[in-house]
Parts: sequence; C-alpha cells; structure tokens
Amino acid sequence: MRMFTLSMLGLCVALAQSGAQAAPELALQASQNDSAAVQWLAPLPFMKQAERVQVAAKALQLVDHQGRVLSELAGRFESLDHRIDDRGLLVATLDKRRQQALLARLDASGQWGAPLYLPKTRYAIEGLCLYRDSARNDFLFLVGEEGIGEQWLVAQAGRPLPEARQVRALSLPPQSAFCQVDDSSHALYVNEENVGLWRYEAGSEAPLVREPVDLREPFGGLAKAAAGMAVVPGGLLLLDSAAAALHLYQRSAAQWQRAGTLPLPGLDEPEQVSARVADQGLDLLLVDDQGSHQARLGWLPKTAPANESPVQLSAQVQTDVVPSLGDAADDPAIWVHPSEPARSRVLGTDKKGGLLVYDLQGKQLQDLRVGRLNNVDVRSGFQLGERRVDLAVVSNRDRNTLQLFAIDPASGELSDIGQVQTALKEIYGLCLFKEAKGAIHAIANDKDGRFVQYRLDGHDGKVAGELVRTFSTRTQSEGCVADDRTQRLFVAEEDVAVWALDARAEASAQLEQVIAVGGPVKDDIEGLALYHGAKRDYLVLSSQGNDRYVVVEAQAPYRLRGSFQVGLDAMRGIDGASETDGLEVTSANLGGPWAQGMLVVQDGRKRLPEGNQNFKYVPWADIARALKLD
Repeated sequence: MRMFTLSMLGLCVALAQSGAQAAPELALQASQNDSAAVQWLAPLPFMKQAERVQVAAKALQLVDHQGRVLSELAGRFESLDHRIDDRGLLVATLDKRRQQALLARLDASGQWGAPLYLPKTRYAIEGLCLYRDSARNDFLFLVGEEGIGEQWLVAQAGRPLPEARQVRALSLPPQSAFCQVDDSSHALYVNEENVGLWRYEAGSEAPLVREPVDLREPFGGLAKAAAGMAVVPGGLLLLDSAAAALHLYQRSAAQWQRAGTLPLPGLDEPEQVSARVADQGLDLLLVDDQGSHQARLGWLPKTAPANESPVQLSAQVQTDVVPSLGDAADDPAIWVHPSEPARSRVLGTDKKGGLLVYDLQGKQLQDLRVGRLNNVDVRSGFQLGERRVDLAVVSNRDRNTLQLFAIDPASGELSDIGQVQTALKEIYGLCLFKEAKGAIHAIANDKDGRFVQYRLDGHDGKVAGELVRTFSTRTQSEGCVADDRTQRLFVAEEDVAVWALDARAEASAQLEQVIAVGGPVKDDIEGLALYHGAKRDYLVLSSQGNDRYVVVEAQAPYRLRGSFQVGLDAMRGIDGASETDGLEVTSANLGGPWAQGMLVVQDGRKRLPEGNQNFKYVPWADIARALKLD
C-alpha cells in the first residue's frame, strides 16, 4: 500500500516545548473507501477481528483490518458514535429516510437487536454523540439546526432502555454539526463552524456553561472553520476542514494548550476524524468528500492523573414539582407521625408563594399559599391554648416574620396559626431548637449574617415570640440546625465554614469551626441537617458549588466521613439532584426503604424531563453503606 509523509517541523517544536512526545511526521495512506462515517473500535471481547464500525451506502457495518464485513445492519444511515462493554457494542446513528436518531446494539453472538428509535424531532439533526457517565448511564446528544440541541437517556450499561427519555434541552451555537464526549472528564465538545470549538459539562445535572477550546483567527489559532473532533486520553484532535488542517490539543491543569497544527494536503475538506492509541502514537481515520483515509500520527499527549469520581447514590422517590417557575423550591423538613411512621410528611418551601406538604410517595397533599417562604423546620409538643400540636415554622420573606403552622398529630394536616414579627430587615434562613424544659425556639438569620433567637409561646391560644438572643457571623449565612440532645447549634456561613455554638439563650455565642470551604466542600454551603445514629451523630451539609453532600461527625473533632452525589436512576426514571439549597434528614424508622431513615434534598435543576423544581428522597441505608457509617 503506497504511503506518503507530511513535514511537521513546526509541530515538532510545539510538542517539544509542551513536554509531549515528539512527532516528526504523519503517514497518510493513499487508499480510500466510500464510508460516509467511520470510527475505530477498541478490541471487542466477542469479535476480536473487528477493527472499525462504519456507515456504508446501504448498511451499518463492522469491518476487520482487511476490509471484510463481519456483520451489518441494513439501512441508509449517516453520522456515527459508539460505546463498548464486555457483552456488546452500542452504536448511535441517524436513519436518513426516517430522519430519526436510533440506537442499535450488537450482542456477543454477533446479532443486532431491534433498533431503539428516538422520537422525531422538530428540527433536522446535524450530528450526534454518545456519553457514558460514571454510573454507566448512556446518553445521546443531538445537535440540530440553528443552535438546537438535546440530551437523551437511551441505555444503561450499554443496554437500550425500553423507551428513550429526554433529559434536557440545550442551547448550542448556530452552525454546529459535530460533537464528541470525553467520558473520563465528563466533557462535551461541540463545534461552531465559523467561530471555534466549545467545551460543555456533559453530566445530566450539569449547568449549561461553555468554555472555548480554540477560536478562529485573530482570537485563536483556527484558520477558517471548526469541524469534527476526536477525543484521546489527555488530548483532543480538531479538523479545520476549509483549511485542510488538523489541530492537536492537550489539557494542562484547567486550560487547553495547543500542541501543534498539521496541514493535510491532498484531502478534500476533511470533516470527520477518529483516533485510537497505537504504539508510540495514534492511528487516525479521516473522512473527506472522497471517503475515508487511514493515517499514523507519532504523537501522544501527556495524561494527567484521573480525578477520583465521587460516590454516586440515587433517589428512590421524587416529589411532585412545586407550582412556581424558576428557582422556587428551597428547604424541606420531615414530620414523623407519632404512631404510624408510614403516614409521615415532608414539608417543602416554595419561596415564590408558599409551603407544600408531601407524603412518603412524593404526592402533594397540601399547598399553603401564604407568601414567599424560605426555610422550614418542625418540632413536636407545642402548647396552643387547650391543644397540644406539633409545630412547623417558616421564614416569611414578604413580611420578615416567623410563619407558624400547627400540625395535627393524628392526620399530619397543617393549618396556619399566625406570625411572629422579627427585628430582621431581610429574613432568610431558619431552624428550630427545643430546650431541655420543653420550650421551642426559632432561630432566624438575615442576609447580613445577623441571627435572632425567639422563644415561642402559644399558651393563650395565640402565637407569640420573645427575643432572647442575637449573634452574628461575619458574612451571609442561611442554613442552620439545632441538636436538642446536646443543646448545640450549627450554622452555615455560606462562603466560609460551618460553625458550632451553644444553642441555649443564656449561653455565649462563641463560634467553633466544624468544617471550612475547601476539599470536598465548595461554596456555597447551604442546607444543614443532623442524623442521630445508634452509635454516632452525623452532620450533613449541602456543598452547592460541586453538587455534593458532605457528612461529618457531629461531635468534636468533627471528623470528615465522606461525600456523595445524588445521580440519575435510569430504571426509576428519576433524575439526580444538583444546585441544592436545603436538605433534611431523619433517623426515624419510616418503614420500607426508609427503615434506617431518609435524606430529603431540594433539586435545583429538575430534568428527565426539565420542569419546575422538586425534592428527592434518598434512603439513609444507602448513604451509611456507601460511606461506611456506624
């Protein structure tokens, strides 16, 4: 087979300066075939001779190194991506006649399963790419005309689901037609033809934020256009189709570095590239208007150590969504039924309008529209005139008041019993504390860091509050939780740390650091909750900046026990939780999966499908098992 080489002096200099392995030349084969799309395959355990998957004129094909077809799926297709597992090959492509994206799986026997078609889109699909997350959920990204994009959940561990489910819509750049995902770094790359190449977070709970990898001159190093790309360990390849050039990049810390640019004379506007690691370099497949071409590139990027993936758990239940649009759900509380735990309730604030009440199946039971309510907490045994009720107290931002609700101990039904005016100018967070003698205190804070503590009373049938203490953190705080058993209070100064202090009104408000921002905790620190274990108590906090939940022991020296994320559950069709504001936990045996208690978290990004925010329920048993808690 005839070969020819291309001079790469400039590339050698760039690579040497970057510390990567030098690459004196690229060898491009003169032979061609008429594949419209083609990708290298890693060795298939069940079909070792298979070398690549390709779109031919009338079929999707597996081909060996001699070009022999080993298996094929009849049809007229375009675009291509794949993922491999021990028992099969998952391929995503586009049916040209139906204009629908589809998934096809080749099993270990070499047989193709029935294709899973995604619903028809209202736009023409220009490109697609697969993504497998750390929980082995498989997603398909669709890139459409005029900046339209979508993310779909399509398979679990390579096995197509009975029905594809849309995770979220994406606002992508116009003139986008190519995408690729680096599963190890959860990075989605999308081209913008006449502008450059962009990186997005691929995770199903990730925010839609982009960063440039490279842009057209004079803002970057691209001469004319950005087309197809290929991901390799530690690096990225991008085609500038109009200039017939291949750009090489490698990741250094948090930034991309150009590793070189390689001209591709003789190719007619190459738009697709596939790469695989070979001995001391990369094997390439390049597709232009004439078909596909093989090449050998003597370059490998330096690979940085992989980041450790956080523990992934999932919710078993999600609530109905809150009625208000946008950033509305905020803080939950758990009321435990005194005699029938299965009839316990979850309370959740809608900070644009009221308080919601849910059962343990997530069904909404009450919607109390009394104003912009932010944080909520509950305590049992409040004397209201002749009645003894359980109490829910919420911070009301419309009136800077404490909004009080009686909870009927038998039915769990809430009723509004009045408000207590506070001295705060902008009430924000709130938690309750029950002192040893039985009086219930409400501790609320302002956005300026000031806290006020009120002793609540309802003996004459009307609610009242006596201001018994004030104290402050230096900057804004919101989350707080009191431990009635130890008479300790924990407060979250959002950008700084979690602090502990004596909860009693007559005690000094001396702050003791529990855990600071840094390591697993990334600001803002939001919700706080306490789990009372048989051997040990734990403080759970929402680390909003990295969408994690951090667990520390609730007694000094406040040993860190670990962190986790709440991810998507493909089988239940429940999305993960992210950008969490408030959370709550109970150690009460609520039956079933909640025998060791439950964690409730607010979900700031509702997906699968997208919609209003809601709350997620996670079994404490799963947390204890994952973090090896006592």
